[in-house]
Amino acid sequence: QVQLVESGGGLVQAGASLRLSCAASGRTFVVGGMGWFRQAPGKEREFVAAMPWSGGATLSADPVKGRFTISRDRAKNMLYLQMNSLKPEDTALYYCAAGTAYWGRNPDSYNYWGQGTQVTVSS
Repeated sequence: QVQLVESGGGLVQAGASLRLSCAASGRTFVVGGMGWFRQAPGKEREFVAAMPWSGGATLSADPVKGRFTISRDRAKNMLYLQMNSLKPEDTALYYCAAGTAYWGRNPDSYNYWGQGTQVTVSS
């Protein structure tokens, strides 16, 4: 099992920045890739960004390209999401996910999920 715990969410005004963190523990050696997803009230879970746990290439959703950056510190078993120029439409519950052999856009292909951290952006 891999446990994931997100932190760093909050209430901010439009244009502000936040950095989300995800602490991974347990059998982290099985992790092949990690990602961030979000879910707004009444909407489906949406892909935000992902990357291989080994580092290198990253993948981001079009609505966040140029504003959000995914990164990781493998030595600390940490995943991050730097969010800049936040907009009200970024308001959602943000989830960290880990896959044993996947790091793409499909949430169904991830094996482990955190409980989420709320991000609320006011206009």
